[in-house]
Amino acid sequence: MKEALTELLPSLRRFAYSLTGQMADADDLLQSTVEKLLSKPVPADVPLAAWAFRVCRNLWIDDYRARKVRLSAAQSPELTDYQIVDGTRAMEQKVALEQVNQAMDKLPDDHRSILALVCLQGLSYKAVAEVLEIPTGTVMSRLARARIALAESLKPQNLNPARTPL
Repeated sequence: MKEALTELLPSLRRFAYSLTGQMADADDLLQSTVEKLLSKPVPADVPLAAWAFRVCRNLWIDDYRARKVRLSAAQSPELTDYQIVDGTRAMEQKVALEQVNQAMDKLPDDHRSILALVCLQGLSYKAVAEVLEIPTGTVMSRLARARIALAESLKPQNLNPARTPL
C-alpha cells in the first residue's frame, strides 16, 4: 500500500492544490490525507486512488467549514509573493494562472471538485462518480456547467484587472 500511495502523492497534491488554491494549505491537506489513509484501512471494494481522493475532499470540506465558522466575515485573503524571472512571458503566465485561480474560486465547491478531478487529474467520469459517490450523469452535467461558468469568468470583459497582480 505504501508503494501505491507514494505513486499517488503527486496527483493527490495537485488535487489538494486545486481545492485550496494555496500551496501551503494544499501541503497541509495532503499531509492530513496521508495520515488518515495510513491510520485507517481502505475498504476492500474501493480502489486506493478513489478512496484517497474522497478522503482528501472530505478533509478539505471539514477544514473549509471549520475555517468559515472560526473566521466568519473576518477572513482576509493571504497575499502571494510574485517573483518575475523571465520578464514579460513569466508575468503573462502568472497573470493567466491567477485569473484561472480566481475563476475557479468563484465556482461552487461541487463544480470545482469535479473540474479538478476530470481536467487536472485526468480521471474518467465513472471514476469521479465513484470518488464523489454521485451518479455519472450528475458528474457530466456538473462538469458541463463548471466549464461554462469557468469560460464565462475568463472572458475578457469579465476579468477584473484591479485584482490582477503586476
